[in-house]
Amino acid sequence: MARSGITKGRRPALSKPPLTESEIRSIIDRVKGRVAAAEFAHRAGPALQASDELAVSEIELGDGIHGSIDEAVSAARQAFTTYQEMGLERRKTIVDAMRAAMLREGERLAYMAAEETGIGRAEDKVVKNRLVTTKTPGPEDLEPHVVTGDSGMMITEFAPYGVIGSLTPTTNPTSTIINNSISIVSAGNAATFNVHPNAALVSVENIKLLNRAIVAAGGPANLITSTPKPTIESAREVMHHPDIRVLLVTGGEGVVKEALKTSKKAITAGPGNPPAVVDQTADVEAAGRDIYLGASFDNNVICTDEKTTIVVDSVADRLVQAMVANGAYRLKDHELKRLERVIFREMGPDNKPGMINPALIGKSAQRILSEIGVAVDDEVRLIVAEVPREHNLVWTEQMMPVMPVVRVHNVHDAIDLAVKSEHGFRHTASIHSTNVETITRMARAMNCSIFVANGSNFSGLGEGGEGFTSFSIATPTGEGLTRPRHFSRVRRVSVVGALRIV
Repeated sequence: MARSGITKGRRPALSKPPLTESEIRSIIDRVKGRVAAAEFAHRAGPALQASDELAVSEIELGDGIHGSIDEAVSAARQAFTTYQEMGLERRKTIVDAMRAAMLREGERLAYMAAEETGIGRAEDKVVKNRLVTTKTPGPEDLEPHVVTGDSGMMITEFAPYGVIGSLTPTTNPTSTIINNSISIVSAGNAATFNVHPNAALVSVENIKLLNRAIVAAGGPANLITSTPKPTIESAREVMHHPDIRVLLVTGGEGVVKEALKTSKKAITAGPGNPPAVVDQTADVEAAGRDIYLGASFDNNVICTDEKTTIVVDSVADRLVQAMVANGAYRLKDHELKRLERVIFREMGPDNKPGMINPALIGKSAQRILSEIGVAVDDEVRLIVAEVPREHNLVWTEQMMPVMPVVRVHNVHDAIDLAVKSEHGFRHTASIHSTNVETITRMARAMNCSIFVANGSNFSGLGEGGEGFTSFSIATPTGEGLTRPRHFSRVRRVSVVGALRIV
């Protein structure tokens, strides 16, 4: 995984081998991204500190950005009318152009997102942007299905809806916009976004770049639209606009519930609290490395990241040692008590979630530890805390690089706790085991949209694992990793007694 930009967090050796070409290129890219972020911060000025108070006049309209949701939807509707007449080959050309633009601009957008939101790790956001750019399915996802027989021929095809309304989070602003846009446009639709107010500037830039790529490839202007000043009210406008056929909502429980109350078809990606189980048959050193990398990825803001580790007691010491060897900081008991007061606004009852301090969501392990007077360098990506099973950390989707580790007697207890602490979200879970029966048992018990065996959870998104990706994982409505066919109407044509030529 080191090639993808995810580092293991070890301290540098005294004698280091020469840098490879890819490592040199990665360093250059990081420097370029930081320069771009600095320029972005200078241009944006005080808006970065008060993005929820952005005035429309601070962002130039055009390239898909309109003064109101109604104007944005109207423009997208007109673009869709043109787009649906263009044919499949032009659609493929347009999606290819969107990918090419995001491969060029993804690094810059990643650093802008980190700068504006103040959460996550910019170098990991680069990985996310590249992942969704290259592994989001395109028009090929909509291949028709044909059946012929004595009674004739039947064909099933995927048709567009029109305008899709999408709400995106502050945790994964650009990767969600890129992923959603490619899926929606691949399905032949237009999109109107209501982005998160705390990521408004970078989201607008992202949408403008996608529109320019579409137009340059011969597509219509305004195929992807938004407004410069997203609010709760503009989100409601998207949800209830009569010209929006389908909603795609990526966020917390509150916004998901609101979307599901509407009369529209809603595809919703809700919260998760992914447990990672390690049993006595696991490759413990590999498990420690994988959990360290997965739980620290983008400072744990992704809903699929490992949030809790549940380990069989006989291998627990080795597992924690492996995490520390990869760069984690292991909390002492008195440090855990101090950390609880910092990361929780309010501790909940045993076996229940607490109220997380939002100011530390997505912050680095270094920053969080500094709050309790512990100094570490930035190579430390994860904080490890051994806790009892009833501790609030186990039951809370904390979205920061703090990993609770719980010891249990056997793997049956581990799976039972994993099911309960995941709260029935059925989002993501993982296990490290070489016992096929145990892996199967946990997969069935969790019944999640994503289940990973013997890897970091990000491999379930296709990063270091096989398969396509999505950053809108629709667990509440059952679609799982969303793809173009989810934004399509399924249409059947039957020709009776004809068109069977064999």
